[in-house]
Amino acid sequence: MVGAADVEAVWRIESARIVAALTRFTGDFELAEDAAQEAVAEALVSWPQTPPANPAAWLMAAARRRAIDAVRRRSALRDRYALLATAPAVDGGIDPDRLEGDRIDDDVLALMFISCHPVLSPEARVALTLRVVGGLSSEEIARAFLVPVPTVQARITRAKKTIAAAGVPFELPAAGERRERLGGVLSVIYVIFTEGSTATSGDRLLRPDVAYEAIRLARTLAALQPDEPEVHGLLALCELTAARFPARTAPDGSPILLEHQDRARWDLSAIRRGLAALTEAAPRGLGPYGLQAAIAATHASAPSVEATDWDRIVVLYEALGRIAPSPVVELNRAVAVAMATGPAQALAIVDELVAANRLPGSHLVPTVRGELLTRLGRRPEARAELELAARLCTNQRERSVLLHKAATLD
Repeated sequence: MVGAADVEAVWRIESARIVAALTRFTGDFELAEDAAQEAVAEALVSWPQTPPANPAAWLMAAARRRAIDAVRRRSALRDRYALLATAPAVDGGIDPDRLEGDRIDDDVLALMFISCHPVLSPEARVALTLRVVGGLSSEEIARAFLVPVPTVQARITRAKKTIAAAGVPFELPAAGERRERLGGVLSVIYVIFTEGSTATSGDRLLRPDVAYEAIRLARTLAALQPDEPEVHGLLALCELTAARFPARTAPDGSPILLEHQDRARWDLSAIRRGLAALTEAAPRGLGPYGLQAAIAATHASAPSVEATDWDRIVVLYEALGRIAPSPVVELNRAVAVAMATGPAQALAIVDELVAANRLPGSHLVPTVRGELLTRLGRRPEARAELELAARLCTNQRERSVLLHKAATLD
């Protein structure tokens, strides 16, 4: 029997395409999202009684009907409704990846560029794109950027109104404008992939469907912008990181740490694709994504944690910290320093982050600090840090690992 979980699964996969197609269809962000959500609500009632043969096409058709109804109610848009009413219907016999002759995949990318329009603030661009295109909830976006949920919701609402007021057309921008918006699009794809590779909440460590959608978008963007090295750098980073997915969790879904992973289970095809993308990026100079991809490539080429070239990784993190400084980069550099030269020097780096309150509310700092204190033999302090990290962590799988580590220090 079809249930709410099935509807949610289809929506998670198809939401970006449906909202993107409806936005082109209506020219209205908010109307498109409302119509899509109404279609989901209709599916929750209808599918248990009459499961559709083609769920994606069913949702698209239902959302389109809702959009037409909404346009009909707007007397000022009668002429647009007349145009929409003549469009061919979408039903189970039509490929759900197409609508009126245009590829919906292209619509998704166009929607990303529209969401990253310069009329919006950088924060609003990212929030709107992650919500509408990435399908992330306001709570997930808030956790990713360490801001309150109402702040994210307000940014999204203002962004939609600004886009509507500015009359931004639904179309892929010209090449010059794409370059101007490219940084925002790359940032959004990266955050979507990060949520997929390590979920910020829930009872799963990985969300592969989210991660692979980000990789698909990166590939599409690389085909559209082949001369942009950072596009290839991001694609390389995503491929090389996703290559480890098969070895990152046990059959019961529990996390497997890097030092315990069976590297024979790493996806060699993904590694080859990632290295090829990194080769495309390297001749024109590595940016932030390219440098992170180079770090991932260093891991991918090592037979074990002990045989990894940690000195190279430290140098790459130092370079990354110079061109894209952030507390997360410093924290990762501390981990690399601990592997290269020992935990004492690394702890000094982490303590500087703590003193400056650089990552308030994040479980990452006490996690790393607890690991370093454990290696230094300061077990009571390490246990306290790991317990703090567990309290701050919103992913149940990660929390269980932290609590287990803390318990072993009793």
